[in-house]
Order: sequence, then structure tokens, then C-alpha cells
Amino acid sequence: MRIGIFGTGGMARALSPHWANAGHELMVAGRDPARAAALGARTGTWAEVAAFADALLLAVPADAVFEVLGAAGPLRGKVLVDCTNQPGPTGTEPPPGTPVATRIATAAPDAHVVKAFNLAPPDVWRKPPKTLTVPLCGDDPAALDAVRTLVRDVGCTPVLGGDLDRAHLLEATAAFAIGLWFAGEDARAILVSAHGGDVP
Repeated sequence: MRIGIFGTGGMARALSPHWANAGHELMVAGRDPARAAALGARTGTWAEVAAFADALLLAVPADAVFEVLGAAGPLRGKVLVDCTNQPGPTGTEPPPGTPVATRIATAAPDAHVVKAFNLAPPDVWRKPPKTLTVPLCGDDPAALDAVRTLVRDVGCTPVLGGDLDRAHLLEATAAFAIGLWFAGEDARAILVSAHGGDVP
């Protein structure tokens, strides 16, 4: 698969080595060309990376998402993986209260948006536990299949979390769980299995 990465921060640095090791071809765009080159992949402009890729990881801060999508140009038929969590900027449509994934789908109507990789901070993705399950929310079956492959190549298990209109549940879960992790708590401890035991 040809994977484009928008951004050079923690998520890009954590996920890209897994995909490169799995044999995917990567191309990266970022505001700092030196940081983009440091990821060890080809680099290009937002538009060049968009044209190159079959699937795109949107790994920029949420307040930069819509600027980047505007610079990327047409995304017709592209799989757009949204791993963002923070609210987007005010003054854009739909209103700020709308989930980020929904706003991204509105800004890139010709792309197939899949929410994924948003429930853990970058350090977890660098060497994820083998038991880690990654929920996906999206509307296009082929796009979901592509992202399932990307999840497996990270060493995790993909699970369908519903259509894209359920992505707000993943965003809310991330806000809660990541807050616990940063506070030094084990977020997994709040869950129990259907059989009454702790989730491993």
C-alpha cells in the first residue's frame, strides 16, 4: 500500500516504522522538511503526498487539520485515517461542537474517513502490547479493510466500532482514558470483561 502521512509529530513517528517494516511505501509531508526527512521516508508537499497515497494518516494537531486538508487538494477515493482528538478551530463548518471526524468528512467529502489509532498516546503505538485492540469507525467497507491491514501491521487487532457517526464515542473515550494515563493511572483497570474478570 502507498501510505501518505500528514504530520511529523509523535503519532507519525510511532506508526510509520511499523508500516515501513511491513513493506508499505511511505511519503511524508510536514511544515518542517527536516523533521519530515527524519522519518526515513520520501517527502513532499501536502498535495504531492495526497496524490501519491492510497491511504493517508492525518497526524497533525486538530487546529491545523482544515488548513492541511485545504492545501492537500482533491482526495477523491483516498482512505483518510483520522487519529486526532482535540476540538477543531472555531469558525469552521460544521459547528465546533461537532465531532472532529465528522468535520473532517465534511471538509473532505470525496475521501473515505476512518477514525482509528486515537485511544492511546504515541508512546503506546511505538511498541504496543500484543493484546491491544484498535476500534475503527467508518462508512466505506473497502476503506475499513485497508485500515484493518494497517492496524494488523502495527501488531494489533482491529475491531469495527460502527459507522463514522459513532466516532464521537471514540473521541470522548480518548479524552477520558488519555487523561487517566497522563495522571499516572491505568486506564485499562476501569474495564471488566463480560465474564466478570479484568480485561487483560
